[in-house]
Amino acid sequence: MKTILVVDDERRVRDMLRLYLEQAGYRVVEAGNGREALYVARYEKPDLILLDLMMPEMDGTEFMQAHHRESTTPVIMLTAKVEESDELLGLELGADDYVTKPFRIRLLLARIASVLRRTTDGSRTHQEVLRAGELTLDVAGRIVKVGDQSVSLTPSEFDLLHTLMATPGRAFSRLDLLERISGDAYEGYERTIDVHVRNLRAKIEPSGDKPRYVQTIYGLGYRFSADV
Repeated sequence: MKTILVVDDERRVRDMLRLYLEQAGYRVVEAGNGREALYVARYEKPDLILLDLMMPEMDGTEFMQAHHRESTTPVIMLTAKVEESDELLGLELGADDYVTKPFRIRLLLARIASVLRRTTDGSRTHQEVLRAGELTLDVAGRIVKVGDQSVSLTPSEFDLLHTLMATPGRAFSRLDLLERISGDAYEGYERTIDVHVRNLRAKIEPSGDKPRYVQTIYGLGYRFSADV
């Protein structure tokens, strides 16, 4: 049974989410703010975190910064903010997805299932290791290394790299990539893929102005270099 940590300062929201999540077969733990959520996450080790952004004591942004220093647990943001810039900021901080309030519970459950499937579904992770230059991607173990150094990627970053690296030289539009890493549950801005690529490059690319691995195709999207 998968464990989901629900982080929201509103009791009624946590109660509502607990009801639907438990009916869907998940184990639910709760926190009322970011500071409490850090302690709960360390103790319970959830499989996924549903995180409200606007909270007292420690908000969702501060939580994300602290959480990703010690864990790669996937995070879905729950936010009442509807500005695209707010959602992109959350993705820049390492969130795997976002859902704006008020949300449809069936959509939220689909997003949860999609992220968990990408993280744990063995049917997609055959015994396969991809290599290019100094970069190694172990599909089954969901491990990425640059040289001998392991790199911590979010589930979305890992799936993005896997998609690109599996077919070097192939051009993908932003929408193609979003559909591949988010599936049918995706509903949002194509620009979110740019945030994931920027975060991914910061972790895997050698220093320098020109990316070696993930190349931009202006006006379309991205491809993995066929020359590495």
